[in-house]
Amino acid sequence: MAKTISLLLPSTAEFLRRLGDRLRIARLRRRLSAKQVAERAGMSPMTLRSLERGGSGVTIGAYVAVMQVLGIEKDLDLLAQADPMGRELQDARLPAHGRKTARRSSAPVASPPSRARSAAVRVTVAPSSNTSAGEIGGVREPAENVKDWIEKSGFASSRVLADLIDPVARVSKKKH
Repeated sequence: MAKTISLLLPSTAEFLRRLGDRLRIARLRRRLSAKQVAERAGMSPMTLRSLERGGSGVTIGAYVAVMQVLGIEKDLDLLAQADPMGRELQDARLPAHGRKTARRSSAPVASPPSRARSAAVRVTVAPSSNTSAGEIGGVREPAENVKDWIEKSGFASSRVLADLIDPVARVSKKKH
């Protein structure tokens, strides 16, 4: 039976090719042969060759095994760590406290998550002695390239939308 190979977007396939290149360069910098790395990672040299070419049919476990042999497996902890788009989408679905909802349209709308569930999903980074420059008050700020993407795409964050609300109008409504 033939193996099924995932179909990827060209940009994602290019990402895998660059990852494979970086792993090959890391192997060469450590002066390890392909045979040595393949043996230590528990795979055939052919699988390692495919991995270093960015093959989409290679399992993520094989990529992790090679990274472990090279001593760079902790780099995986950086993947999807900040997730600014996911956080913005999550915040957009949170119920507005104290606001009356507008008239319902006939189109079905997904209900927002319950307060208990949304509170459990919120993620913050605990302040520590190694707080980096990208963290403010224990909450991780998005990376610069994410900020560039947000600005270029016209994506409106909840913070930007909140700044559009006239704070004077809200205060005057509460006094009445």
